[in-house]
Amino acid sequence: NVSLRRLQFLFVLVISYILCFSELSFVTEPSDRMVSHNDHVVMDCLAQGEPPVDIRWKKNGVRLLESDHVRFMPNGSLHLSFVRRDGEQSEEGFYQCLASNKYGAILSQRARLTISSISSFVAQPSPVVVSEGSVARFACSVNARPPAIITWEVNQRALPLVTERITVLSNGVLQIHEVKPEDAGMYRCVATNIANRLKSREAMLTVNPVSGVRPLMKPQIIAGPQNISTSLHQTAVLECVADGNPRPLVSWSRADSKPIDVFGARVLGNGNLIISVVKAQHRGVYLCRATTPRTRNYTIAAANLTVLVPPSLVEKPESQTRPRAGTARFSCQAEGVPAPHITWLKNGEIIHSNGRIKMYNSKLVITQIIPEDDAIYQCQAENSEGLVLCMARLIVVMSEDRPSAPRNIRAETISSSAILLAWERPQYNAEKVIAYSVHYMKAEGLNNEEYQAVIGNDTTSHIVDDLEPACSYTFYIVAYMPMGASRMSEQVSQHTLEDVPLRPPELSLSSHSPTDILVSWQPLPVKLSRGRVSAYRLSFRTAADDQVSSLELPGVGENSTQHLLQGLQPDTIYLLRLAVSTRMGWSQPSAWSSHRTPKASSATVLPAPNVELEPFNCTSITVRWHPASSDAVVQGYKLSCYPDGQSESLTIQLRPQDYQHTIAGLDPRRKYHVKVLAYSSHGDGYEARQIVSTPGCPSAPNRRLATLPAPDHVHAQVNSSSAVGLSWGRPAFSSGKSVGYSVRYGPVAPYNASAIRYLQTAEQTVLVQELKSNTRYEFSVRLHMDQMSSPWSSPVYQRTLLEAPSSPPLAVRVTLIEEDTALVSWRQPLQPNLAVTHYTILYASQRAWLAGEWQVLQREGSNTMALLERLEAGNVYLVKISASNQAGDGPFSSMVELPVLKGKSHQGKNPRHTYSQAETTAFTNGLYHFDEKSMTGIVIGVCIALACIIICIFILITKSKITGRVSSEVMHNCLPPGNQHQAENAEVVVPMMGNNFIDTKGGSALMINCTGPVSSSQHKTRKWNIFNSVVMRGCFYEVGKTVLQYEEKQAVLPLQPSSLQILFRPLGESESSQTSEGSRETGDSGNFSNDDVETSSPDTCQQSFVGEDGRSSPGDFVREKYAGVTQRGGDI
Repeated sequence: NVSLRRLQFLFVLVISYILCFSELSFVTEPSDRMVSHNDHVVMDCLAQGEPPVDIRWKKNGVRLLESDHVRFMPNGSLHLSFVRRDGEQSEEGFYQCLASNKYGAILSQRARLTISSISSFVAQPSPVVVSEGSVARFACSVNARPPAIITWEVNQRALPLVTERITVLSNGVLQIHEVKPEDAGMYRCVATNIANRLKSREAMLTVNPVSGVRPLMKPQIIAGPQNISTSLHQTAVLECVADGNPRPLVSWSRADSKPIDVFGARVLGNGNLIISVVKAQHRGVYLCRATTPRTRNYTIAAANLTVLVPPSLVEKPESQTRPRAGTARFSCQAEGVPAPHITWLKNGEIIHSNGRIKMYNSKLVITQIIPEDDAIYQCQAENSEGLVLCMARLIVVMSEDRPSAPRNIRAETISSSAILLAWERPQYNAEKVIAYSVHYMKAEGLNNEEYQAVIGNDTTSHIVDDLEPACSYTFYIVAYMPMGASRMSEQVSQHTLEDVPLRPPELSLSSHSPTDILVSWQPLPVKLSRGRVSAYRLSFRTAADDQVSSLELPGVGENSTQHLLQGLQPDTIYLLRLAVSTRMGWSQPSAWSSHRTPKASSATVLPAPNVELEPFNCTSITVRWHPASSDAVVQGYKLSCYPDGQSESLTIQLRPQDYQHTIAGLDPRRKYHVKVLAYSSHGDGYEARQIVSTPGCPSAPNRRLATLPAPDHVHAQVNSSSAVGLSWGRPAFSSGKSVGYSVRYGPVAPYNASAIRYLQTAEQTVLVQELKSNTRYEFSVRLHMDQMSSPWSSPVYQRTLLEAPSSPPLAVRVTLIEEDTALVSWRQPLQPNLAVTHYTILYASQRAWLAGEWQVLQREGSNTMALLERLEAGNVYLVKISASNQAGDGPFSSMVELPVLKGKSHQGKNPRHTYSQAETTAFTNGLYHFDEKSMTGIVIGVCIALACIIICIFILITKSKITGRVSSEVMHNCLPPGNQHQAENAEVVVPMMGNNFIDTKGGSALMINCTGPVSSSQHKTRKWNIFNSVVMRGCFYEVGKTVLQYEEKQAVLPLQPSSLQILFRPLGESESSQTSEGSRETGDSGNFSNDDVETSSPDTCQQSFVGEDGRSSPGDFVREKYAGVTQRGGDI
């Protein structure tokens, strides 16, 4: 019994010992905490394992040390006596505890410590002017932790929510439907959380009454849904505000036709979709549709909902026991949105790749294991939503009497593809060595594949061949015995030599005109170039002439793989060939390729298509082409293929919708010429000609590999605005030989053969970089093995992410249109594929600018104008603008100064002055300083006017001495020429006048009309009768307008000079913008309505504006026009 109890005790002890070291784990891990400023914090951490277990803490990945307010408690918890929010000493950040014992160390989950705060408003409500019965909308947002609750006040009192007309969304939006006059007032939002309570600035809601019946109006989406990303289990708000008469009905659907989750979603207000608890299946594109009741008139806006999911492990690493010099492989797979990033840890520290340790995708491979590799390894999967860890242990088994490492390793380059290795036997236990293992890999780059060659113990040298030319390799050697392996020898590096290229690339020939030939080729792969290509030699001649012309072209550069031969003879056969060189010399030139230049013709000739060739197998070729842009209609294509050295025989005619054809029945290992051209009613177009070689067919034992299957499960995942990650699966075939892959990619539209790029890799994943932002790309993958290639896989498509604006808005101009109101206009930044969601306008007086107090306006991306109101006279205002989109905010433009003078009224006076970033007329101390050209024009104009006045006085004096004459000569149109040097963007106003003139310079009372002088003895009242007959009412001409018209009208009252009105118009507004009420504009989704576009004919001459007599003013006109633009900014 005693012995039995002892055996039981020993068994339990052994089991406990095994469980202790294999289950070092956490019982309690730290969790996220939200605290207030100066609060104390305790973060718990408890681990179990074979004692002693030591616990340390890290903050943001750096070891945390104890201090006056940082204490490590005996149970492993972390105590912070107080927390600070700002400065370098802030306690905010990510905390982890590290538990360790004799077997290794493990890192805990990450906990975020956040100190509650609420900062200034990101967006504040802006003034709104609406008509009675329409929709008013205010928006407000603030940065706060935790998220702030936003409420609204009107006239500094809580906004009553008793009516269904008012809707408040959790994202800070206030909607008021069917606006009434009593809704007018000052609105502001109030943001509240546990840290503070902030109030925004007030914004005026102005309600304009509608006289009579409200006119019919098609449905318009004033504020459509925005693309949003929402964390799992949070609330998603998709806003949709529509207006129209009659009131439109708002409905929601999914673009993929799946039903909307009716249990987790609800409609708030008059069309806002609220998803209370977001789940993974809620992701997708949602469509908001506003429809006029009982009609087919509708508009649609779309938005994408992305559900962010924290990472989860679908494959966990397993613990392993391996002998010394063996290989261990750990695998870890995770999923989440966005895709998690996998990191490997060893005893809580990040692992970096080296010669023995490699990380392929999500796998960790450790070769030539040494005792130091005995540790605990963790797989860490992380994305923006969180982090998850899983552990596994590697146990290294040791053996006695192991040999020492091989000594004195030497490497010598033999050729461009071979290196000789030599070494000495181990110093100890050399007689027990049974074999040597030679390991080598490329020295340049990361995660290169390591190769291994095993040789017998009867030699101490080995030639490593089949290496790539002009490449550096690293070598080391391991000695083996029956019980294990030695340590690694010291590493040596050696560089292979360059060599003459094996052969030149195949040529592709095409013509764009009767006198040119475009010669292009693909870059040679490294195995064929055998070094860096330094130059190309292009030789050409006519078929009837033996004189050869040669050109040497650079081997590197932007256009190093094509050349355009010009000045050739039309309808002539040319022979061309190419040679390539490295530093070691020139390759043999290629065979002559023939190409006939087109005939000279005055008719429209179709351009040559862009052709791609690839061998499908040893007896078939696949031809693909893309038509070039042309105004002519393509009726079909002609394709011909013939062996090298033979004449063209058979031509295949294809349909105009065909862009691919497979040519079968070819001979293996033979070169073929392929020609493709398009034809139309005008005849054949320019041809594209390429050369391709069919591969050799495999031998009988390997016949099953004659056609390699293409890679499957190709998947593209966007990483950033310039990178896309590509992954695929290896086809299921039994061969265990090493394989390689080629990746082909390029933009989808517009198609450009020169934009197609290729990548080579031995892995099943690659990161394609240096792409254009917001561009849709096409990706295909093919497999290579034993000089055989598979077809290209089915293409996959992916669009790169938006890029934040990198430049400010252009042509910023500020125009003072009233005493306290200015109009600011701008143009979108010059950046390819840029999408702007909104603009931010900052303006402030010089005193406020010095105090850092800016006023903020935001306008939607479709607007390029804004009104600056309530400006104070006597100040100089500074204005700057930036553009923003979902990717971020762009830089601000240069500041533009706007002087607001005291006592200056702009109503009924000459047009306002415009201030921009490049003013030709400077404004200093209240005075305008004209440039030299402007002053010269003014002087010339004054001189001409004085000359006219002198001539008129001389004629009047002469006429007064001659009495009794009934008629006299009348001088017409003595107008001085205007200044020809107008400032940029200034508006020119020219009144159209009749043929009646009066001397307004004073002096003589003589009047002249079209029939002659009028007697001076007439009464003054009769003097004005020449204006009572016919009045020419003018239409003012503006720069950029093409319509100039006027009409005659019988005058009732005398026309005073002050009644000539000046037409004000916002900068950059064209004639069509006055009548865009019926036009359809795009919203945030970029979709268009199916409604018919309505336009109205503008009549600029029938606008009436008056100045100080109480009626409408130019400023009111601008304000009304601009309010219309901003109200329709989100229409679809």
